[in-house]
Amino acid sequence: MKITPVSTTFILFMTCVIFGFSPASWADREKMSDSDSAEQRQREGQAIFRFDTFGNEQLWTDVLRMHEAIATVDPATALAVGLKVDVDALPKELVAALQAGQVDLKKPEVTVELLRLNAVVGVKGSVDELGRLATIGVTCALCHSSVDNSLAPGIGKRLDGWANIDLNVGAIVALSPVLDDATKAEFMAWGPGKYDPVRHYFDGANIIPLNSPSKPVVIPSIYGLKGVGFETYTADGPISYWNSYVGIGQMGGKGTFTDPRTGLTIEQTPDLVTPKLPALYEYQLSLKTPKAEEGSFDRAAAQRGKHLFRNKASCDTCHQPPHFTDVVRSPNQQEPFLHDPAEVGADPTYANKSTTKKYRTTPLRGLQKHPPYFHDGSAADLLAVVNHYDKHFGLSLTEEEKADLVEYLKSI
Repeated sequence: MKITPVSTTFILFMTCVIFGFSPASWADREKMSDSDSAEQRQREGQAIFRFDTFGNEQLWTDVLRMHEAIATVDPATALAVGLKVDVDALPKELVAALQAGQVDLKKPEVTVELLRLNAVVGVKGSVDELGRLATIGVTCALCHSSVDNSLAPGIGKRLDGWANIDLNVGAIVALSPVLDDATKAEFMAWGPGKYDPVRHYFDGANIIPLNSPSKPVVIPSIYGLKGVGFETYTADGPISYWNSYVGIGQMGGKGTFTDPRTGLTIEQTPDLVTPKLPALYEYQLSLKTPKAEEGSFDRAAAQRGKHLFRNKASCDTCHQPPHFTDVVRSPNQQEPFLHDPAEVGADPTYANKSTTKKYRTTPLRGLQKHPPYFHDGSAADLLAVVNHYDKHFGLSLTEEEKADLVEYLKSI
């Protein structure tokens, strides 16, 4: 299937749709009845996050025919492109065989068996009576969960909310037998841990392009968001607005996405997304930031770095505690406090596709766990982040001070 171009006017129209602030009704969709217990809501949200495809087999199976491609992929290859395996979904006998090296990870039929066991994080497949992979769908956990590698690299216990920085979405989608070579090459160029949410959208029947060339952003970790506010790179609005757009327009779920400000409406019945947004929201906000592990940073240096953070480097001007962001600093709590790209030395390309044209201050949460940094991944490590701001703001930090700042950032 060749993705066909659309007019420049429509591209600009859709860009406004995707990045615009949502109407107040989207905040209402995040609410659940007070009679529902927090524990119950979070259990429901966890099940949705981990296992609900929202009916997106209509994209991954019917349109992209990914079940045909994945049926030929062996586990070693799947792990190499960042797919993860949930060890808790495996029978004890299979775990023992894996530990003993008795499972041939070069056999595609093992991949099919892992899917039958519902053990591939974020990917759901159905297997017919002949043992053939019949359908494929994806869940939120595909991009926003990882594993602790407790059994082997890529195989372990789930870590919900952790960005899958190994996941090569573009390489996986490029396996589709229906995409043209140019589109496959564009997807392949994304690289691990990145995705372009405005390259295209799915309307329930067709993949419609939005922007070219593609400019992917880093898949974000979504833990530690409670109290942060305005959760996306350009402060697009409430979580549930973005969940709806991604669930329907990107993952290909069956549902209705409407933005009355622009007139965009994707209508599919039954709506398998909207009724689940409140529980999904509750679970997302329950995901805690992982603590820095003992021995993963130098405590004495981190203390010096903390002093620099608050004084000479003045990092806390924007990265204000307790969430290390100033996005809710605006007098009007319904509007985010944002920064022009030039103000912070950021590439404006992604921001310019938004209605805000600006970036929020990134909340600093579990920084060791999700390199690279900045929305575009332009900083490979924390020292690169410090060097960027040292140069941009003329901080004149010594090499020792930079090292101390890095140790403090590692401790957050």
